[in-house]
Amino acid sequence: MVILGMMIRGTMTTSSKSDYFSILGLSKDFDDSDLKKAFRREARKWHPDLNKNDINAEERFKLINEAYEFLRDPIKRSKLINDSSNHDFHSANNFSTGFPDFEEYLNTIFGFENYENDRNRNRNENEFDLDDYEEEEYHTYEYPATSPPEPPPVKSYQDIETIIELTPEEAISGASVLIELEDKTVVEVDTPPFAGDGWRLRLENIAKGGKDHYLQLKVQTEDGLRIDGLRVLYKLELFPPDALLGCAVDVPTLDGNVTLQVPPKSSTGRMLRLKGRGLTFADDVGDQYVEIVVVIPADMNDEEIALYTRLQELSLT
Repeated sequence: MVILGMMIRGTMTTSSKSDYFSILGLSKDFDDSDLKKAFRREARKWHPDLNKNDINAEERFKLINEAYEFLRDPIKRSKLINDSSNHDFHSANNFSTGFPDFEEYLNTIFGFENYENDRNRNRNENEFDLDDYEEEEYHTYEYPATSPPEPPPVKSYQDIETIIELTPEEAISGASVLIELEDKTVVEVDTPPFAGDGWRLRLENIAKGGKDHYLQLKVQTEDGLRIDGLRVLYKLELFPPDALLGCAVDVPTLDGNVTLQVPPKSSTGRMLRLKGRGLTFADDVGDQYVEIVVVIPADMNDEEIALYTRLQELSLT
């Protein structure tokens, strides 16, 4: 236990006596009550036990104590206020053997009984002192501070997505499908007419945790035709020479293969239309759209690579 009453003479070299006002944040017309409040505030802020990661806290705390020890003496205080000189002076060093517990430190400095009497007197006079309130709240907390207990883990829920496969006819007319939820509940869902491949339908707030259950519609044929309403979509992969020079190629449709004439200089993303090759509903007939996708062969030989190299050289001239 550190005895604060033990006084060892020491010389303050890091601050002049005129700095004591700024160290405690006081004006020159302060009284004893102001001094105590300022000291409690700064001591609580800079006590080494409460600032383990601050290398400056220990030195700052010493200066705060030194300033308080000096200013609490009426004679020294009066001389300091009336004397504008900056000579260094001797002051008490209470920390030659270490730092006391902060609560014990305050009780020793102020005296527990005097502190309680001051607070009771303020209450009787119906005065609300913010600093007293903060200190009362502070004394109910144990130091050194410990981390609060971790909250219990909360299970995280996610949205659910189910793929629903439909035939082109079901996509056009709409269909009733049965969906089994996580809790084994089976619900019946009606898909909208003229639906398309890749559409996502949301069942709101029916998954665990208030999440949504999504239905992704898959409307495709074995030949790779994708249905979107009355339209039929197809990706046609071509090698660079065929896309550059043009070619005739067979493509699938809902009624079988047809020969498509690809025009020269066709780049990726170009759309070619096969009129009337889409779906039919009542008197409406859709079209089929063929999207060009230029791909590089994976098994090119050295001669082919040399030709592309030469083509690159020509493009740069």
